[in-house]
Amino acid sequence: MKVTVIGSGNLGKSIISGLANSDLFDPKNIVVADADPDNLEIIKAQAGVSVTESNLEAIKESKWIILCIQPRILQIVLDQIKDHLREDQVLISTVTGVTTEDINEVVPNNKVIRAMPNTAAVQQQSMSFICAENNEDEDVEFVRRMFGTIGKAIIIEQRLMKPATVLGASGTAFFLRFLRALTQGGVQMGFHPHEAQAIVAQVAIGAASLIEDGTQAEVEVDNVTTPRGCTIEGLNAMEHNGLTSAVIKGVMAAFDKISNIHEA
Repeated sequence: MKVTVIGSGNLGKSIISGLANSDLFDPKNIVVADADPDNLEIIKAQAGVSVTESNLEAIKESKWIILCIQPRILQIVLDQIKDHLREDQVLISTVTGVTTEDINEVVPNNKVIRAMPNTAAVQQQSMSFICAENNEDEDVEFVRRMFGTIGKAIIIEQRLMKPATVLGASGTAFFLRFLRALTQGGVQMGFHPHEAQAIVAQVAIGAASLIEDGTQAEVEVDNVTTPRGCTIEGLNAMEHNGLTSAVIKGVMAAFDKISNIHEA
């Protein structure tokens, strides 16, 4: 079974690396198409995959075709390949803001599955969201496994893709801003910036690991908080200054924006 990745930018490289190092595909059965020959040679050397500058050549024998391209060139690529697709080939789109229905208007005879990773894909730590017209289809589950090679992936309804963008993509920036604030606090207490950032980063990783099994976050908060201690003093000061309210307002402001973005 072969898979084609059209586009080898940062996200494309991350997906290629994840698939090449998984047990889902033999690297020689991963075909990468890109207009930049130098980029292709680097990818070929690093991942051991097949490469070509031709999109038509790349899709010939692949069942799976992953579109890792910018929205501005999506129509160009679809126009190139639409008359050369077999009906059993599945298109997987990572193109921001484009629904499966949008793509099916151009290629009506092919199954289209949408996948949305986030920027942590470069560290193989993405939170990816997968959806299709029929989420019960076995191909959707396989795509979830594919994107599970670059982090974690879940299947959601397409109506939740905008909220997922806020929580899973914008959320990266929200969380990093909070980490930056913690770092600044660490500097004010006496740490050098690089020391404070290293501490905060590891604390964040550790905190996230505590709730990976589904444990409620507040349970772990209580485990850190002792009566009349410094933790509860800090938490209460943050809450008095609107921490939870500010975060929720920020999330909802981002959601309102993405919900009305086409009306602007």
